[in-house]
Amino acid sequence: MSPSPTAPLAGLRVLDFSRVLAGPFCTMQLADMGAEIIKIENPDGGDDTRHFKPPSAGGEAHYFLAVNRNKKSVALDIRTPEAKEVIHRLAARCDVLIQNYRVGVMARLGLDYDSMKERHPHLIYCSISAYGQTGPWKDRPGFDPVLQAESGMMSYTGEPKGPPLRHPLAIIDTFTALYATSAILAAYVARQRTGHGQHLDIALLDTAMAVQTNAAQSYLVSGENPIKMGNSHPAAVPVGLFETRTGPFYMAVGTQRLFARLCEKVLDRPDILADPRFATNPARQENRGALFALLNEIFAVETREYWLARTIEAGVPAGAVRSLSEAVEAPEIAARAMVRTVQHPTAGSLRLLGSPLNFSDTPLVDPAAPPLLGQHTEEVLSGFLGMDAAEIAALRESGTIPR
Repeated sequence: MSPSPTAPLAGLRVLDFSRVLAGPFCTMQLADMGAEIIKIENPDGGDDTRHFKPPSAGGEAHYFLAVNRNKKSVALDIRTPEAKEVIHRLAARCDVLIQNYRVGVMARLGLDYDSMKERHPHLIYCSISAYGQTGPWKDRPGFDPVLQAESGMMSYTGEPKGPPLRHPLAIIDTFTALYATSAILAAYVARQRTGHGQHLDIALLDTAMAVQTNAAQSYLVSGENPIKMGNSHPAAVPVGLFETRTGPFYMAVGTQRLFARLCEKVLDRPDILADPRFATNPARQENRGALFALLNEIFAVETREYWLARTIEAGVPAGAVRSLSEAVEAPEIAARAMVRTVQHPTAGSLRLLGSPLNFSDTPLVDPAAPPLLGQHTEEVLSGFLGMDAAEIAALRESGTIPR
């Protein structure tokens, strides 16, 4: 079968009221797969992340550029009666509405799920919030690092004798975006069967709990809290950072078979494998300190390049500890098209991260630059909704769209 020129989600339309990270990252995944994203922004400043700078390119904040490619921006003051009618006209022609305002905001505007489904029963309505649309904390504000703390995640992150640490990336927002993407696609499939949309209630707190997987299950089984392990792994040994003569590298020896390869093919030390202290993974857990000291002593004799070559040849997972710049500029990253160049209206030639998704028959769309605030307002109103010049002028006069 010949590859299709059509992206997998071509024809799907999304009305996007989301800002900052979780919602925009979700809609960017949909956009990469071919969905048409109509991003509704406040004419007075737009998405909050437009102001998260420096650094910036062409006056556009790096944070906004990171998660808003392949979208159309419509500047619309959703508080006006005229804007609400525009929204209903857009919703009638869209498949999905996504929003991540605090609980109650969309209801006060008359744009919550219960209000929208009366006129648009086909609409898949995705709400992303910190604590969910129900529950005792639903009205609380919350951001990613707060959820890392409240979910218990920070309590076992960091060095054993150090304080709890947050992950430097907004990982709860990112995971939430991916869960929301999955939920939207599942609801889209369900609509093909049922003929109607539904409400998706996606909470950062729920996600923060769900992604703790084996750590949470360890507690559920044992009743004991996980402890901080630094760069090591609580169950598999040896996993961690090791020092060589020319710098550190990270090695993950997660199975008995890999440990045998490490001892026999990388280190040329079968005696370590035969040592009762290290012969099994439980024994290695009990004698972790002694094993790490021995390995660091051996690794210190040769360069990092030497040991990486040997681990790769032996099939033992290991890698250099690289800076972000080293990783971004690496040839293997370029070979996978994970850095792409687009032309931006103010920044000119702009490099962005690419999508990790690869489809054999329905390839993703080529990346387009993140939009300027309100860049597509008239295009959407006239081309998508068929408004004439007089109608658009009236919206300007009412303050619904920028003058």
